[in-house]
Amino acid sequence: MTPTRQDAAMAVAAFAAGLVLVAGGAFVHRGLSASLLLIPLAVTCAGVALRRRAPVAALALGGVALAGDVLVGPSLATVLIVTDNIYAGVLYGPRRLGRIMLWVTSVGAVVVGAWAWLAIQDWRLLAVMGIQAALVGVVPVTTAIIVRQHRDQAAAERARAEQMARLAELDRRAAVSAERARMARELHDLVANHFSAIAIQASAMLSRADLDAATSRRIVESIRENSVQGMAEMRTMIGFLREEGEEIEEARRPRLSDVEVLVERAGFPVELAVAGMPRELPAAVDLAGYRIVQESLTNVLKHGTGAGVRVLVGYRPDLVELTVANEVGARPSGLPGAGAGLAGMRERATLLGGSFEAGPYGRGWRVRVELPAAPAGANGSVS
Repeated sequence: MTPTRQDAAMAVAAFAAGLVLVAGGAFVHRGLSASLLLIPLAVTCAGVALRRRAPVAALALGGVALAGDVLVGPSLATVLIVTDNIYAGVLYGPRRLGRIMLWVTSVGAVVVGAWAWLAIQDWRLLAVMGIQAALVGVVPVTTAIIVRQHRDQAAAERARAEQMARLAELDRRAAVSAERARMARELHDLVANHFSAIAIQASAMLSRADLDAATSRRIVESIRENSVQGMAEMRTMIGFLREEGEEIEEARRPRLSDVEVLVERAGFPVELAVAGMPRELPAAVDLAGYRIVQESLTNVLKHGTGAGVRVLVGYRPDLVELTVANEVGARPSGLPGAGAGLAGMRERATLLGGSFEAGPYGRGWRVRVELPAAPAGANGSVS
């Protein structure tokens, strides 16, 4: 049932109850016909039918009905229903109307009590009439104001809860996107290095028919080593994704200090130089530095000649400098790629507040990265 139908049903029920009260003599007898009391009763019930659709009109009808009922009665039925007109007008009407009605009904209760005392000269009637006027006018107004405040507060709390839910959803989506981007970087750097080496070495075997058995065996052993190492690292990452706890991540994450292993597995001569005093680095910097060197060597394997490769790891008081330089081949390697290597390295550096440079350098190519790092003896957090 819609609010309009509910209000109409309430109006009909109120009018029927009013008829019962009038028939039972619940009014002041002044020698007039009781049927006259039905007119203000019908007016105030019409206000009940409009209580939500037109609350100000309902309040006005209640005032007119009360004035007419006082002239011919008054009757208990009309007075009781007028209280609903006042309540509905303050609850559903303009907010300012509640403050106005509070003043009007309070002053009205005082005026009614004073008039009764002046007319009868009995102070007890002053209290009785004042309290009755307050019950008819002040109590519905204050009740409506309190209910409206509670409704407004509840609506504000619902809006705040919805806003918090939206913010939480946005945070969740951002966290999921960030985690997907991080996993994409890790998987790219993890797979590209090993499989690029496997593809290049296999292509070399297929393109050379004059390889002796010893050379072929070394190439196959290198292919097997890269395959096993790639599967081991992939298995480690999958295990990390299935488990929880920072200790697991700390124990399994690659470190920049393992760059010598990367150089040994490169498959071509690499000149490695370490400047400064190696030290414990923040986890994010340690992993990013390792992956950047790994991806740089993978790009050397894809696009370089395999000669003149130099890797520099420099430990400074407030940052770590990584430089990978190599000669560039005249012909492309022909290996497929997504073109995400440089973008991933740049993203790793910028996420940590570092700098990234990659481009032609002399007759070759150079990648130079600076990552912020806590000084020696710090607690491991990125400055």
